[in-house]
Amino acid sequence: MCLISSISELVTGKFKINQIISIGGWVRNKRHSKLGISFINLYDGSYIYDIQIIANNTLYNYKNEILSITSGCSLKVTGQLKFSLKNKKNYEIYATKIEILGWVENPGKYPISPKKHSLKYLREVSHLRSRTTIISCITRIRHNIALFIHNFLNKKNFFCINTPIITTIDTEGSGKMFKVSTLDFENIQYKKNINIFKKDFFGKESFLTVSGQLNLETYACSMSKVYTFGPTFRAENSNTKRHLAEFWMLELEIAFTNLKNIMKFAEKMLKKIFTYFLNFHKKEITFLSNKLEKNLFYKIEKIILNKFNIIEYTEAVNILKNCKEKFLNSIIWGNDLSSEHEKYLTNKYFNNAVIIFNYPKKIKAFYMYLNDDNRTVASMDILLPDIGEIIGGSQRENRIDFLDKRLKELRLNKNHYWWYRDLRKYGTVPHSGFGLGFERLLSYITGLNNIKDVIPFPRTPYNARF
Repeated sequence: MCLISSISELVTGKFKINQIISIGGWVRNKRHSKLGISFINLYDGSYIYDIQIIANNTLYNYKNEILSITSGCSLKVTGQLKFSLKNKKNYEIYATKIEILGWVENPGKYPISPKKHSLKYLREVSHLRSRTTIISCITRIRHNIALFIHNFLNKKNFFCINTPIITTIDTEGSGKMFKVSTLDFENIQYKKNINIFKKDFFGKESFLTVSGQLNLETYACSMSKVYTFGPTFRAENSNTKRHLAEFWMLELEIAFTNLKNIMKFAEKMLKKIFTYFLNFHKKEITFLSNKLEKNLFYKIEKIILNKFNIIEYTEAVNILKNCKEKFLNSIIWGNDLSSEHEKYLTNKYFNNAVIIFNYPKKIKAFYMYLNDDNRTVASMDILLPDIGEIIGGSQRENRIDFLDKRLKELRLNKNHYWWYRDLRKYGTVPHSGFGLGFERLLSYITGLNNIKDVIPFPRTPYNARF
């Protein structure tokens, strides 16, 4: 009996030796011996390693087709499953039939040839880069960690809420948002004091969301523990290793809790994610460590075994002021910490993950809980070595008079936030939450420093081709 299989199923021992199986995949590389035997490395994306196909010249299409196979061709192979003669832990398939399903036109110009390609080059052909071992490895890790997070939160009695991608308000108050419109801006007539967006699809100016947090809070104030996991958008003209115009965020909100508890939960969740990755992805960690020449095992174990360092923003500023490091950016209480400041704290001073809390109110969003000192808000950032901020969160301002005051200070129209203010008018409760940058998390655990390499289709300034 012929059974259709994948490489990942083979390595689990689902199929018996000498069993006849059928498998589909793409050619990584091949070589032909003078003895009339061809060795074809086949991949199907389901596993980190390829499987070797042994093709004998007795196959009916050996001379006409199999000898012409090139890297990238798609095949359907039927044959007998065997242990490798070189390594009894590996499998091979001795082909009884090979069908070529798709040829590669002009093999010499195939963008993903067997030779080594830089990650920078692969970004130029992102529609094909998943055919490489490293990108397919990252993609499987991305899928599995996302699935683990969903399962982890489900066990903690969180409900997944699909928050809107289209919004009319700016969560962060930064103003750097992508507009969503059906208006014909080339031919529209602009007149003073006329709101052209009244004729738009939604009847007012609309944008792609920078965060689902405000919407998520509405469900936290009725269902207690909720989260959302989806794309967010920032129209910042930044093309660094840490920035994307479209990226994925895990955001969660918990009712009846404060900043201290949310900090503990965030640290616990990160440690659980890292522990899962270490326990179930050893092959991937080994492969990436060898490929990138980095000791990922050490990095991951360090996060798991060491307690995060927790300091107030004021203490962080004092540490930076008193150190002997020369910074390009000035250290002034009230200013946001730059990436070089964060890197010094995580990489040198603490040499570990750091949680900084109680930031000055003037550099944080309107929705954060105002502390008694009237200068700081109950906010926190979690910083990891090399990456910097990976989580940002806060206790939310649940007192309507304080919220209104903050809106006024930041010159935000409180009428635009009428529904958000309703949460504070009808059964308000202390609640807190945070957002986790999913690509930054993946960048840290995989060792890939550029987050453009851990998202399937990176969106950056002047780049939305694929």
